[in-house]
Amino acid sequence: MYDHGLPALFAVFVWWFSTGAIIYLNHLPRHTLRWSMGGATVLCALCLYGLAETAGDDGVSAVYLAFVFGLLAWGWHELSFFMGYVTGPRRTACPVGLRGWRRFVCAMQAVLYHELAIAATAVGIVAMTWGQPNQFGTWTFLVLWWMRQNAKLNVFLGVRNLSEEFVPDHLGYLKSFMARKPMNLLFPVSVTVSTVIAVILVDRAVDPAASAFQAVGYTFLSVLMVLAILEHWFMVLPLPAAALWHWGLSSRRGRDRTGSDTTSGAGRTAPSQTIGDAARGPVLQATGAVTQTRQDHIRPTAAVRFAAAATGME
Repeated sequence: MYDHGLPALFAVFVWWFSTGAIIYLNHLPRHTLRWSMGGATVLCALCLYGLAETAGDDGVSAVYLAFVFGLLAWGWHELSFFMGYVTGPRRTACPVGLRGWRRFVCAMQAVLYHELAIAATAVGIVAMTWGQPNQFGTWTFLVLWWMRQNAKLNVFLGVRNLSEEFVPDHLGYLKSFMARKPMNLLFPVSVTVSTVIAVILVDRAVDPAASAFQAVGYTFLSVLMVLAILEHWFMVLPLPAAALWHWGLSSRRGRDRTGSDTTSGAGRTAPSQTIGDAARGPVLQATGAVTQTRQDHIRPTAAVRFAAAATGME
């Protein structure tokens, strides 16, 4: 129980809660994002330090810490991407009709800085923990990277459920790179490879010769791989997987109810005002001004006529 059941429950909860927390923070009003990003950056730095410190410790508690540190370090990349701080040189939608390799290149331009930042962090973590007994924090980060890369490619190539509601408004252009299809050719390959890896990890976790340190560590990695496989199946099956993190979208619903802006700047349009209303505004104002001028011109004439009638001049 302590070597497998408890670590499995812990991994599922941390994965579920951290994902929902990231979704919640991403959909808060724009003026809060820099504070969230600042706090996440400090936390990420502490996690990287923690990964280096726990790498030489082969105790069970060190495995728990390394797992959390690796997951939170990964969370920084998710947060920085969806908040729009580390994305790519392209910030516009994919041109209509673009296909094949050109579409892939266009999509890569939208996430290039994000991918380079992940690769740089992975290299740094591997370098910090190289040759140390506790590699589970490193492998946690790498497994999460594997999960996300496969998910991105499958969404790009086409799946049934895109979970578009999780994309913040300021990254709406990313939806143009998503494709809705029943399935794509990469999907069965992704699921098969992930399943093979999961089986290997589970086998190591339940190995009678494994120490408590190894059993807990491989259980963490096994659970992450199983979750990756489930996430992939959620992409193509008619299941409301998004309901798992419905609470994370409460920040977006609350912002919509209060009419908070999703953009900033002098050219902002009020949430209740449509583009057509904004365009008609100057015309209506000009029409009102002309009407008022005509009324101001007519009123004196009517007054004169009334005075003339009263004095018998008319």
